[in-house]
Amino acid sequence: MPYLLTEEVYQVVNHDGKVVGQAPDLPGEDLIGLYRWMVLGREFSDRMLALQRQGRTGTFAPLRGQEASIGIAAPLQQEDWLMGSYREILAYFVKGVPLLSIMEDYSGYISANYPAEVRCLPMQIVLATQILHGVGLAMAMKYDGKPSVAVTVCGDGASSEGDFNEALNFAGVYKAPAIIVVQNNGWAISTPRHKQSATERIAHRGPGFGVPAYLVDGNDVLAVYKVMAECAARARAGNGPSLVEMITYRMGPHTTADDPRKYRPDEELEIWQQRDPLARYRRFLLDADMMTDVEDEQLHEDVVAEIQAAVEAMESLPPPDLNQHFDCIFAEPTPQLEQQRTEMLAEIGYAKS
Repeated sequence: MPYLLTEEVYQVVNHDGKVVGQAPDLPGEDLIGLYRWMVLGREFSDRMLALQRQGRTGTFAPLRGQEASIGIAAPLQQEDWLMGSYREILAYFVKGVPLLSIMEDYSGYISANYPAEVRCLPMQIVLATQILHGVGLAMAMKYDGKPSVAVTVCGDGASSEGDFNEALNFAGVYKAPAIIVVQNNGWAISTPRHKQSATERIAHRGPGFGVPAYLVDGNDVLAVYKVMAECAARARAGNGPSLVEMITYRMGPHTTADDPRKYRPDEELEIWQQRDPLARYRRFLLDADMMTDVEDEQLHEDVVAEIQAAVEAMESLPPPDLNQHFDCIFAEPTPQLEQQRTEMLAEIGYAKS
């Protein structure tokens, strides 16, 4: 069947916090819950950036401006899988990964607290390889006859990789129960979106592979939630994959090793600051009398306390055992790996246990 291209960016709540579309049917406590997750994402990201600047953790990829990404994971069920890159940590939290586990990832630890039952593969650093993994998991569930969904997320830069297009093609041909999400935040490190491809929208690639595609305001958490819920229902019904492009913006650096002031115009940042997903959703909740300023202040205090507890837990851990990083690659380490281990440990004066 043909799939029509669209230029309309789907919204439920506009930049001013006003309802312009049909909101998902969620109870009030769930709507507040979405806001709490967004606040946690903002506070966690800012805290991790500060910890890195203080030398207390490793290189970090901030997510300020992309907090509506919780809508990716919020409609998912426990048996569904989620695979993302370093910008999807908030969706991982929503799926059930503890804050401490993510902090350990950025501090040189191999987490012993990473729960397998949440079905989140470790965050992927190599661009777009998780898209192949996601479609593979989707096919495995299809073979098993399970009504589950595999969601895999990448950034706009990763859409230029061959893995992205190959996975999309395979998913379309075999009707994998997969949702491929692109968080289009405008920049692939210092490469602007318009230099990624000649197409106006990444979503336009979907019809070329026979895959329905959706263009959604990635700063509108309710719009993201609604589109993801519809795509998940479609996949569970055996109707195959979907491609979702979220139009959002990275307000901070690509990572703490980056300085966006060298390549990004200040005027662009100012425009997107007016579209802040957190401020928008807060206005929506206040206007709907679902939350008061006092309740919002208390919510922020609770979130900050939760993050502080995780920071204290991480900093109370003993130094990481560097041998673990070699032991977790192959069931039986190769001679080359053992040589690398020996050289690295000798370089840092570390005695192998």
